[in-house]
Amino acid sequence: MKYINDINIAGRRVFIRCDFNVPLDENGNITDDNRIKQVLTTIEYAVDNKSKVILASHLGRPKGKKNPKYSLAPVAKRLSTLLDRRVDFVEDCIGDKVLKKVSSMKDGDIVLLENLRFYEGEEKNSEEFAKELLKLFDVYVNDAFGVCHRKHASVYAVAKMAEVAVGGFLLKRELEYFDKVLNSNKKPFVAVIGGAKVSGKLECLINLIDKADKIIIGGAQAFTFLKAQGYEVGKSLVEDDLLQTAKDVMKKAEDRGVKFYLPVDFVCAESVEDTLNYETKTYQEIPKDKMGLDIGDASCILFKEVINDAKTIVWNGPMGVFEVDVFANGTRNIAKAIGESKALSVVGGGDTAEAVEKVQESKNMSYISTGGGASLELLEGKVLPAVEALEETR
Repeated sequence: MKYINDINIAGRRVFIRCDFNVPLDENGNITDDNRIKQVLTTIEYAVDNKSKVILASHLGRPKGKKNPKYSLAPVAKRLSTLLDRRVDFVEDCIGDKVLKKVSSMKDGDIVLLENLRFYEGEEKNSEEFAKELLKLFDVYVNDAFGVCHRKHASVYAVAKMAEVAVGGFLLKRELEYFDKVLNSNKKPFVAVIGGAKVSGKLECLINLIDKADKIIIGGAQAFTFLKAQGYEVGKSLVEDDLLQTAKDVMKKAEDRGVKFYLPVDFVCAESVEDTLNYETKTYQEIPKDKMGLDIGDASCILFKEVINDAKTIVWNGPMGVFEVDVFANGTRNIAKAIGESKALSVVGGGDTAEAVEKVQESKNMSYISTGGGASLELLEGKVLPAVEALEETR
């Protein structure tokens, strides 16, 4: 696969598909601009190499209809500030108005198009919509890792149809770091897998058993594994239809000599809202009328010992309901332990990245992914559709 620095872009119209799906407050102000900052190196490279830069992205879920709530106008303002140069905002992403604006661009100019998802054709991977986008540029650059697991028009159909299609620097960083951890010869390799459901992480677990030396399980998914072993889990979240699957996963780990660590205690309460009457119980003592909402102190100590010995770490999924402070201690402790480790550490995006940011450990990780679903599919051993489309492009 080629990247933007492998081709000549001088004087050409360069379309960069970004992931500017940033959180906004009720007044339309950006509350976290990390996704914008991550793609600045690609944009600056295109500007420095005297190309005409056309930026495109989605924001939120407008469901194929124009909705000012999901406008990218605030992103254009933030980009102008971060780049310290003018970024023109176009109130559409296809059509005559956009074509006219693009045709008047000079080398070094930057425009940001309106939300791609204002058109149904984006999420439907419409070739007709892709053809409209193709009219705008000479060179296609995908730097939107966070949507590379989707077959959407702007990352899949366009990449396949474009005469020149390459990756950006963010995409390169993401793929290189996941390749490093998944093919690391620095042992022990510890995988920390949290989150609510086994179903959401099943393929990831199966793939990692073939690669990791030790697997730590946290989050509500731990209760499916505990119930599969015959333990009482109270009102904790369990996927009863996956009890046999959980047994199979543990058996596979045992057969491969992979150490499989489950929490040994939990912070329990009657509900997520019950933040006053919580108590810590061992995995053998979970009350029938309560649910586990975080891993306990003993589990944190156990998991820290496993992490301290690691040379390679991948982490996907929080240890508990980290959005609620009294149930965030497990996630906080694991983040700190990984941050203090000298191991190569890669953190999956989405909730995990948010949790790491919340506990202020971001700077201590080797790499934090910008894509939740995309990073999970890489951990599952899958080839991302949008990456595959770039690899097929010649």
